[in-house]
Amino acid sequence: MKEGLRIAIGADHAGFEYKQALAAALTTATEIRDFGTYSGDSVDYPDFAHPVALAVESGEYDLGILVCGSANGVAITANKHQGIRAAICWNTELASLARQHNNANIVCIPARFLSIYEANEIVSTFLNTDFEGGRHANRVNKMSC
Repeated sequence: MKEGLRIAIGADHAGFEYKQALAAALTTATEIRDFGTYSGDSVDYPDFAHPVALAVESGEYDLGILVCGSANGVAITANKHQGIRAAICWNTELASLARQHNNANIVCIPARFLSIYEANEIVSTFLNTDFEGGRHANRVNKMSC
């Protein structure tokens, strides 16, 4: 993984185990902030998606990782933030394209549909892929309302 990245991470109860494993694998990041949840007890995903999105949107953190059962809830919540481009990724090709073409800044992992190994591969791809800019920059600039 690229060194020096500041990563914000969060999950609901369905993604707790994956969040723990993903955070443990992020050993070369300069800073990892875990916004919770801190157990497998039932919680509401917006309580964790909003703080991760705010941390990335403000520039305090470079990129974010959100995990829930389907990834839909955290992605919808994070994308309510003006400066966020949260992408649901269930394979490495989607993770790569989300960064290259859409300049996604939060990857959303569907824990109920992937192994932890697959989730780690997706996150690694996401964090190690750069935005291509060029023709994609104009498109990304049109996303904001």
